[in-house]
Amino acid sequence: MVQKKVYLAVDLGAGSGRVLAGEFDGKRIKLQELNRFENTPIELPSGWHWNTTSQYQNILDGLEKAGSIYGDSVVSVGIDTWGVDYGLFDKDGRMLGLSYQYRDSRTEGMMNFAYTKVLPEDIYKATGIQFMFFNSIFQLLSEVEHKNPILDIAEDLLFTPDLLGYWLTGGRKTQERSIASTSQLYNPKIKDWDFELIKKLGIPKRLFKQISDPGDTLGELANKVVEKTGLKGVKVITVAGHDTGSAVAAVPSQSPTPAYLSSGTWSLMGLELHAPVINERSYKGAFSNEIGVNNTVRFLKNICGLWLIQESKRYWLVGGEDIPYRKMAELASEAEPFRSLINPDASRFVKTGRMPEKIQEFCSETRQPIPETNSQIIRCIYESLALRYATVWRKLMQYTENKPETLHIIGGGCEDKLLNQFTANAIGVKVTAGPVEATSLGNILVQMLADGQIANLSEGRKVVLDSSFVEIFEPVNQDIWTKEKTRFETLTKF
Repeated sequence: MVQKKVYLAVDLGAGSGRVLAGEFDGKRIKLQELNRFENTPIELPSGWHWNTTSQYQNILDGLEKAGSIYGDSVVSVGIDTWGVDYGLFDKDGRMLGLSYQYRDSRTEGMMNFAYTKVLPEDIYKATGIQFMFFNSIFQLLSEVEHKNPILDIAEDLLFTPDLLGYWLTGGRKTQERSIASTSQLYNPKIKDWDFELIKKLGIPKRLFKQISDPGDTLGELANKVVEKTGLKGVKVITVAGHDTGSAVAAVPSQSPTPAYLSSGTWSLMGLELHAPVINERSYKGAFSNEIGVNNTVRFLKNICGLWLIQESKRYWLVGGEDIPYRKMAELASEAEPFRSLINPDASRFVKTGRMPEKIQEFCSETRQPIPETNSQIIRCIYESLALRYATVWRKLMQYTENKPETLHIIGGGCEDKLLNQFTANAIGVKVTAGPVEATSLGNILVQMLADGQIANLSEGRKVVLDSSFVEIFEPVNQDIWTKEKTRFETLTKF
């Protein structure tokens, strides 16, 4: 009988976090949720921050449960989170205040300020990253511009998964490559920090250290963590620390150029390539080159995804209506098709608050029927997202000769069957939905690679397919969707 090995995945999203166990029997991975918790930012006088200590305590609680259930079967733990956010530490390893939340307003005006120091096309040429106001480059530039005294004593910058790994190991520091590449300070061509860019922006060079790779061993759990959890001799592995990097590692495809849509608060659509694409066309198209497992490149575009639904739900809840997510598709199905459309990536939709009202305002300004009911608003969001995916898909196909015949939708959003069908209709190719737990599975695959349980990522992806449910959606109603794509593109700019 094969002895099961257990790998622990810490998966932190912008709204919630989880600790899961992956039991591997030699053929399949069985996931078991150990602790699920809210990950809610808090507003302090200094701005919006993450409750980093609460995140850590919830991780410890999950590890403690793993210790009580699995004991010596646990091999390692890996941590993945959203991108760009970080903590600063002094020379003695003390954290200098809670990490800022990426939507905090301190980055307002920082993009234009950066361009007075370095031209935007030169920033892109160096980093190959899509310009987003919350990127680490603009967060750090805000600290420089406002002369934050913390920068004078900071010795280390640790991105969120690196920070939590540092605490778990009792002092082992690293800057993992996939999460570093989201900062817009990493150069994928030289595979290192772009110190020339960092110098021009006035950001302290000492904050940027040697970069580690997915699959490297950070260290063993610290003694105090062992005392609390009972997990003696368990290693912390630097998996693809950016959650999209972990999710894409688990795309159940054997294609040389897999096409994926990581669907969640953000939708990230892209191709897995083996070299960065940085040219005038990719710059104008605002595509990113983020680093994945085995130095693959996630050539992708960020799209404002189910954030639109999440914020609408929150708005209605404040007004006394609690609409479960599972009911959203049912409500959307009741509404008239293609009544109103929005540009999901319009700047007004990025910040929190008043989402249904903002949608109505967009429709009014573009002289469309104003969605009045919840059903109409949800339908508007679903159809607009699918049409936005179609626009990005068309652009992506310009960057590969191996035209994908399938789009793999992974992550929590892949459970939304109506949106999956709309996406297949809009892009005109087959969609496979699943696995839901792609991020955790990708996290675990990297730990299994480090442990020698699988030989390569291709083998791991076969394990994922054997371990997961995947549903297929074929495109229908192509004539109608083609017509609406033309209308949609008159309302938006790529």
